[in-house]
Amino acid sequence: MLGFLRGRADNRRARGPEVFIGAPDLQGLDRKEHRPAPRRIEGAAVAKRWRRGMMPDDRRRRGMPQALIIGAGDGLSASLARLLAREGYAVALAARNTAKLAALAAETGASTHACDAADAGQVAALFRAAGEEAEVVVYNPSYRTRGPIAELDPAEVQKSLQVCAFGAFLAVREAARRMEPRGRGTILLTGASAGVKGYPQSASFAMGKFALRGLAQSAARELHPKGVHVAHVVIDGGIRSARRPETGEDTMLDPDAIAATYWHLIGQPRSAWSWEIEVRPWVERF
Repeated sequence: MLGFLRGRADNRRARGPEVFIGAPDLQGLDRKEHRPAPRRIEGAAVAKRWRRGMMPDDRRRRGMPQALIIGAGDGLSASLARLLAREGYAVALAARNTAKLAALAAETGASTHACDAADAGQVAALFRAAGEEAEVVVYNPSYRTRGPIAELDPAEVQKSLQVCAFGAFLAVREAARRMEPRGRGTILLTGASAGVKGYPQSASFAMGKFALRGLAQSAARELHPKGVHVAHVVIDGGIRSARRPETGEDTMLDPDAIAATYWHLIGQPRSAWSWEIEVRPWVERF
């Protein structure tokens, strides 16, 4: 599947009109409204224009679909940014520390924005700067503190709730305010195993992720009838990275494979929307 994704930009001209993953019956149609799809710019053309010096604001003005990734870093969000850029999206990356995003921004042509996801004022400012026309909004931030319940620092527990759940509420609220009037858009919330099962000495993380899942379910039931797709992705397992290398044969989640699942959600026809998907390695117990 990933090989197919990587080859799409090279093969489209030979194959003709684009076919969206998960929606073979909607060739050439908008996935949400069944209207003519927005013009896509091929991934190679995106990179070429970026090398010529086109700035992110120029890309937005040229009518490219926009995506905002909150809590960007070098793992899943990086894979997702690369995939969306290849598919013709103008990508905006938000994080507390934007210096770490320089290489990814240079690679994908993304804009970068400093934002504390748990601060209402900063999230509102982020959407004014980079989310007014976003077709896709992804919320990734997490924060955890481990330890026996009797010994947990209340301030650390509060921070976990703020980052995992309250920040997600702020993002969903700002996205909904912009997507509802248009009657389309996709909001994806990154969950975890702790959102469906509590683990010992991980109460604060479970609290935050259970709250995130509740937000996703409530928002999906409220916004789906208004044309806005909301989905919660349960990441049930460790994600492979330079800091956490693979020790077996596909025993860890490949971030590119997870990104492909997010892309499938973005492309789902509204007649068969998912509000939640779980992804886990084939060896993971559940």
